[in-house]
Amino acid sequence: MTATAMALAAAPPAPLVEVEGLRKWFHLGGGLLRRHAVLRAVDDVSFSIARGEVLGLVGESGSGKSTLGRALLRMSEPTGGRILFEGRDVTHLGRRALRPIRPRMQFIFQDPFASLNPRMTVRQIVGAPLAIQRQDLDRKARDARIAEVLRTVGLSEQYADRYPHEFSGGQRQRIGIARALIMEPSFLVADEPLSALDVSIQAQIVNLLIEVRKKLDLAMLFISHDLAVVGHLCDRVAVMYLGRIVEIAPTRTLFRQPRHPYTEALLSAVPVPNPTVRRKRVVLQGDMPSLLAPPSGCAFRSRCRYALPACADAVPPLRTVDGGHLTSCIRNDLTLGRLT
Repeated sequence: MTATAMALAAAPPAPLVEVEGLRKWFHLGGGLLRRHAVLRAVDDVSFSIARGEVLGLVGESGSGKSTLGRALLRMSEPTGGRILFEGRDVTHLGRRALRPIRPRMQFIFQDPFASLNPRMTVRQIVGAPLAIQRQDLDRKARDARIAEVLRTVGLSEQYADRYPHEFSGGQRQRIGIARALIMEPSFLVADEPLSALDVSIQAQIVNLLIEVRKKLDLAMLFISHDLAVVGHLCDRVAVMYLGRIVEIAPTRTLFRQPRHPYTEALLSAVPVPNPTVRRKRVVLQGDMPSLLAPPSGCAFRSRCRYALPACADAVPPLRTVDGGHLTSCIRNDLTLGRLT
């Protein structure tokens, strides 16, 4: 093997999705006090996702997770930064240029009932992307594809002519997943797809996502506040606080050795299945600050028990502390609690 061939073989594969300095700001008006107010829901976020990889995105409600997911798929227009999909910059593509890319980037919604049109049958809901993107298919071919994807998500094709209200919450979420898979995407954004479901159904949907990922080699951004599920499903985890990523690491590394105090607090809240084991809970003081007036420097410092005066000086960037482990905490002397 030549030196060039060996170098190419050793080089890591190009990421499927790359996000560089992504911002989504909302300009608020309607009153004198808020005439020039800017809500920085997503602020300078960067990460990448490889083909077939699942990246978990966790954080408290209001941290900007769902806004980031929607901006990533251009469901809402980003304010700044770049989004690259398969090496192509899609940040500013118009509707016509974006149309052939849309089928490969799909979204799974949080509420399985609100996201389904109650006046449409399952066949119409799941088949809608085909009607838009694959007008070359005749009705027989469309029905065959709909039946195939329904079987993939564990539903009988006999359900195709029923309406959403005739199904349970878990079945409705399966319908939403089928709609996302109908165009055979390579990337999914799953926006808290379990939060509206009963606990008994959540495990079924998690197992379904695992099966679908293996079968179709899907990459996924899995947005959740349930770290137990994230630990089971995801390859890496990104922790988000007040519009910024504060830590990214492989899942096992993050759970065993968190390097940011906010991650430590989130991990301490994960329930322990063994009733004889007691984990020390890290209780955050106060509420999350307003996105309209975040603290100077590190936004987490107002709730951090390890904060130093230097934490207020400047917004800390993500930095590498170990292979594949990045944190924005400026302190290297901390030994934080872990989830084993």
